[in-house]
Amino acid sequence: MDSRELFINTPPVRLFFTAALPGAVSMVASSLYTMIDGILVGQVLGDTPFAALNLAFPFVIINFALADLIGVGSAVPISIALGAKREREANNIFTCACILILLAGILSGAVLYFAAPWLIGIVGAEGELLSLAVQYLRVYALCSPLTTIVFAMDNYMRICGLIRGSMLLNILMSALSVAIELTFLVVLDLGIWAAALATCLGMMICALIALSVFVRGRRQLKFVRPRFSWATLRTIAACGSPSFLNNIAGRVTSILMNTLLLRFGGQDAVNVYGVLMYTEDLARPLMYGMCDSLQPAVGYNWGAGSYGRVRSIEGCCFTACAAVSLVFSCSLLLFPEQIASLFLGEGSSELMDMARTAMRLFALAYLTRWLSMAAQNCMAAVGYAGRATAISLGVMLVFPLLFIALFWPLGLTGLWLNFAGTSLMAGALSAVLMAAFLRELKRRGERVS
Repeated sequence: MDSRELFINTPPVRLFFTAALPGAVSMVASSLYTMIDGILVGQVLGDTPFAALNLAFPFVIINFALADLIGVGSAVPISIALGAKREREANNIFTCACILILLAGILSGAVLYFAAPWLIGIVGAEGELLSLAVQYLRVYALCSPLTTIVFAMDNYMRICGLIRGSMLLNILMSALSVAIELTFLVVLDLGIWAAALATCLGMMICALIALSVFVRGRRQLKFVRPRFSWATLRTIAACGSPSFLNNIAGRVTSILMNTLLLRFGGQDAVNVYGVLMYTEDLARPLMYGMCDSLQPAVGYNWGAGSYGRVRSIEGCCFTACAAVSLVFSCSLLLFPEQIASLFLGEGSSELMDMARTAMRLFALAYLTRWLSMAAQNCMAAVGYAGRATAISLGVMLVFPLLFIALFWPLGLTGLWLNFAGTSLMAGALSAVLMAAFLRELKRRGERVS
């Protein structure tokens, strides 16, 4: 569908089902692969490789953070520029962003490859655990120049109205990665490095497919002769900083959590934390996928001055996120042991007791998690980077550090309770910021009318 027809004229509820649901399916497909990756490593390779994967994965996300900053940071001004009918500006930002992502992938990959032993060592890993985690991390580092652009391409396709194409590409990426990983681990009996390589191969293939869509020059976004400027770079950096800081701060917190978990509960605690993160990879991406898929529409309408539609679209987004969050919370409360056993197999009774307790406490976080998720995406979509960054840093760094200190006397239980405390505080902050934003929307709408 033509992007203007989709974003400006489609009724908000229909727009939600047209754009947000395919986006949610895309994210869930990617997350299902991440979960299957964890299950395969845990079930086929064993507990130590599973712990190694969990120790390395925060650094993998950091590797993608710089490219994500550019991809998300460029998508917002591109959408706003298109809504304001400034096509030349939109195409220039798109072209410059793609070049910057390639350069960022080379830089971050090189740093991560050489720093891998030191990075894994600082969390307390030793011996086989250290060696396996370094192997896993270095594969991602080597493939970084050709993988980090894939998520930005997903944003650009949706901006051009290629909603279904974006969804199918994400499903293809997950299916390819699963098939390759099964071949590597089950058929060829390779090690943990092969699990990382399987994911990277799936990403590289789909990144090349996505790039081919724009190379043909038939879409609303086209490659042009790049004109870099400090204004363009500042805009990309400002709009992408919430996502970037979200990734970096979240991984710093994860690294700290892994360090404390090793101290308080050993490898078993790290494995349980890994189960929580993999389980969250069903609900969080589902909410993020819905919100992120509506960002181009929100930005387009914001640029066009259609503030009433911005409010209506965000209303659909908040409602859907609340429903998903509450269903996920109930699932964790009702079926903790069944979910944990997918990753831990027939673990010891002590391990399963720890997992059961952790999952039930973790479930409390999702009673309010939806509010900060939807509010952060709303602020980012209209270019309010400061407010989005405040929510992001609160969720991923400030509040977790606060509750680590407050709950320190509770030991391992305090670490599990951290998620619920963080979510409650972030929800309160988001409610205050959204109330101010809604008042501003009302004033802007009155001036336009």
